[in-house]
Amino acid sequence: MREEILKLISKNSRLSVKDIADELNADESKISEEIKEMEEEQIICGYNTLINWEKTDREVVTALIEVKVTPQRGNGFDKIAERICGFDEVKACYLMSGGFDFTVILEEKSLKEIAFFVSDKLSPIDAVIGTATHFVLKNYKDHGIRMEKNGRSDRRMLVSP
Repeated sequence: MREEILKLISKNSRLSVKDIADELNADESKISEEIKEMEEEQIICGYNTLINWEKTDREVVTALIEVKVTPQRGNGFDKIAERICGFDEVKACYLMSGGFDFTVILEEKSLKEIAFFVSDKLSPIDAVIGTATHFVLKNYKDHGIRMEKNGRSDRRMLVSP
């Protein structure tokens, strides 16, 4: 039952316990108890709202930063990740396979703020041996949700040869 509950709330965290119980043909008290247990076990870590900032007046720059590090003896990558995650600016941090070790995601008001974070906070960490910063130009889909459902939102005239 847990997996079914998680699938439902991962698509819509605003579902009520009654809605979930109705969907799963289960008792509301059992659903409520399962959700509470999963919150306590940190299976459910929070409830977020997905916002399309492009449709608001707020200016947001999203950056994905590739970070190469030297793992620490005895702690591997965990202590470094803990340090990176300690910065308020960090929206997400993932350990990666491949050519770099971490992907760090930031959302800031300007390129300058992201540059400051990389140069003054991230790069000075002793274990960090290199970074590469990539900026999101347009968000088409996030957490399984298409940000523009009605086709093209770019109203520029199409030009073809």
